[in-house]
Amino acid sequence: MNIMRHRIATLAAALALATTTAHAQQPHRHDTPAPEPAPKTAPTVDHSAMNHSTMDHSTMDHSVMEHGDMKHGGMDHGGMDHAAMDHAKHETDAAQAPRTPIPPITDADRAAARAPAHGHDHGDRVVGTLLFDRFEAWNDHGGGQAWEAQGWIGTDAHKLWLRSEGEREDGRTAAADIELLYGRPLARWWDVVAGVRHETRPGPARTAAALGVIGVAPYKFEVEATGYLDASGRLSAQVEAEYDVLLTNRLILQPLIEAEWHARDDRDRGIGAGLSTIEAGVRLRYEITRRFAPYVGIVHERSFGDTADLRRDEGEAAEDTRVVAGLRFWF
Repeated sequence: MNIMRHRIATLAAALALATTTAHAQQPHRHDTPAPEPAPKTAPTVDHSAMNHSTMDHSTMDHSVMEHGDMKHGGMDHGGMDHAAMDHAKHETDAAQAPRTPIPPITDADRAAARAPAHGHDHGDRVVGTLLFDRFEAWNDHGGGQAWEAQGWIGTDAHKLWLRSEGEREDGRTAAADIELLYGRPLARWWDVVAGVRHETRPGPARTAAALGVIGVAPYKFEVEATGYLDASGRLSAQVEAEYDVLLTNRLILQPLIEAEWHARDDRDRGIGAGLSTIEAGVRLRYEITRRFAPYVGIVHERSFGDTADLRRDEGEAAEDTRVVAGLRFWF
C-alpha cells in the first residue's frame, strides 16, 4: 500500500512539471503588447581626427540637416572637437601668406625712389644737344630770314648753354645776338643760367651780363626769361614762351610769344623805354623724323610806346605780319 502511494505521488509530480514546461513554451498572444526596442544610439564620431580640408561637401546630404540639434545627415556635432579641426580656410590663408617676410622700407629705399629735384636722370654723364627751333624765311616786304637756336652740354648739375637769335632784312642784319651761359638746377624742370650776351644791331655792338631761368611751366609751357645789364647801365629783359599741341603723332602746332622790355631809351637802336615789342606767331610742323621737321606759319610783330614812335620817325611800320616757312631740326 505504501509503495502504491509513493508511485502515485511521483506520477502526479511528473505531470505537473510537464504541464508547466508546455505552458512556458507557448507563443505570446497578440493582445499582449510587445516590449519597445531599445533606442539606437548614434555612433560617436571622433571629429578630432577628421581632416575637413579633404572632406567632399558636395556629396553630403544636407537635406537631412536638423538645425535644432545640429545634426548634419546623422552627424552629431554635439561632441565635435572644434579646437582640433583642420579647416580648409586656414590652409588657404597659410598658402597665400608670403613665405619670405617683406623687409621694412629704409631711408635708402626712399631716396632711390625719389625723382631728381631738377627733373633729369642722366646723373654725372656728360650729354648735349643743339636745337634750331626756328630757321625760316619770308617774302613779304622785300623778304628776310630769321633763326633761333640753343644748345647745351654738361651733366644734370652743371650745363654750358649756347643761345643765338637774329634776323636779316633786305640783305642786311637787322639784329643778332649770341649768349654763353652757365646753368644749374633751380627746381624740378627749371635751371638758373648766368653768363654774357654779345649783341649786334645797327649802331655799336653791345656786351651785357645775363641772368635768367629756363624751364617748363605748368601745362608744359616752355619758358625762357632773362635779364641783361650792359656796361652803360642799360637794363633790359626778354621773355619767351611756347607750347606744342599734338594734332597727330607727327603733325604739331606750336604757338609762341616773345616780349622785350627796356628800362630806358636807346635811340641809337630805335628802342624806347618800357615795353618795346611783342612778337606772336603760330607754326604748324610735320615731323618727318623727330629730328627733322619742315613747317609753315604766320607771325605778327607790334611795337609799343616810344619804340613805335621812333620807328614811325624812321619811316618804318609800327606793326608787321608775315607768312613764314622753315625747318626745325636738332642733333
